[in-house]
Amino acid sequence: MSCHDKKVYQSAEAPAAIGPYSVATGAAVFVFTAGQTPIDPKTGDLIPGGIEAQTRQVLTNLEAVLRSSGSCLKNAVKTTVYLRDMQDFAAMNKVYGEFFPSEPPARTTVAVAGLPKNALVEIEVIAVRCNDQEC
Repeated sequence: MSCHDKKVYQSAEAPAAIGPYSVATGAAVFVFTAGQTPIDPKTGDLIPGGIEAQTRQVLTNLEAVLRSSGSCLKNAVKTTVYLRDMQDFAAMNKVYGEFFPSEPPARTTVAVAGLPKNALVEIEVIAVRCNDQEC
């Protein structure tokens, strides 16, 4: 692999980066996403609702970002979930399971002191791109 193999990805269906970082980058067969928060890509605002609605939006945003790279959540191999309150774990986990009904990726979940725009959840993904595997 050479430095020229690195690619940067962005989707019009997911929020754009709001700082000096890429929404997703790829190298070889891997795609690494930045953490996604529950931002509505059309308005740029945090979506209303509790942890379930916010988790659903985060995973929808991640699906769009991965799609722009030629991957999808089905090809996720590792996720990291950041929760503002670990009391939200069960509700987040319920929605998370809807997006990963079988063969879920490895996952780490941690509680954090705060998230951008006071979000309740942020998730990042490492996925693989497989030319011979449809998403």
